[in-house]
Amino acid sequence: MSAPAPATPVLEARDLSVVYAGNRALSVENFQLAEGELAGIVGANGAGKSTFANAMMGWSRGAPKVTGDVLLDGQSISALTTPERVRRGLLLIPENDLVFATMTVSENLAHAASARQAGGRRIYTTDEIYDLFPNLAERRNHLGGQLSGGERQMVGIARALRLAPRVLMLDEPSIGLAPLLVTVVLKTVRTLVDEGLTVLLVEQNVKAAIRTVDRLILLERGQILAEGPVDEMKADPRVADAYLGADT
Repeated sequence: MSAPAPATPVLEARDLSVVYAGNRALSVENFQLAEGELAGIVGANGAGKSTFANAMMGWSRGAPKVTGDVLLDGQSISALTTPERVRRGLLLIPENDLVFATMTVSENLAHAASARQAGGRRIYTTDEIYDLFPNLAERRNHLGGQLSGGERQMVGIARALRLAPRVLMLDEPSIGLAPLLVTVVLKTVRTLVDEGLTVLLVEQNVKAAIRTVDRLILLERGQILAEGPVDEMKADPRVADAYLGADT
């Protein structure tokens, strides 16, 4: 039995479907993300997690057929292009291509939304970014191509914060990172949510996600199989047996 829909939905998907060459890769009847919530979409590789995030942003590789409705603050954004959705405050940090390799960290963070574009949403200053990520402050004059994987992930999040996100989606932020860096990145995400940001975490590393999120959504074969508060989902055999093992 699924959990009740969260109050005050900020981001919604209704009857969202993605079809590639006649094969249905995603079929989500109803998804809602509440104000100030950190929700995690988890599942095995190939479950449709990235397909879902990409569909919410209005883009995906392979020219799929995408149908259904995506709403931000109760207004449909389905007819908007990806850049238009970004300007509305919906931002996705993908698995890669997080930094400009030939630009310094400071230069990567130079572009920010204007007050008019932000429409009252918070635009993080570079000083606030460096307080969140001391490593970036120390390496502000280093080129993007000289950064470690964890530092590039930090820059990706920081660049999004400069664009005044209403909702921030992160696609597999733990990929390729050492366990300690995964902890650092997700702890920072938790801090941002505790300060009022709304975040959707798309993650294959269920053990890491479950230590961070408020609500867990299990996606399998492009469909939501189960969802609920994280403490309840930890005890769900579909999560515990398949993803947590001895940790339960």
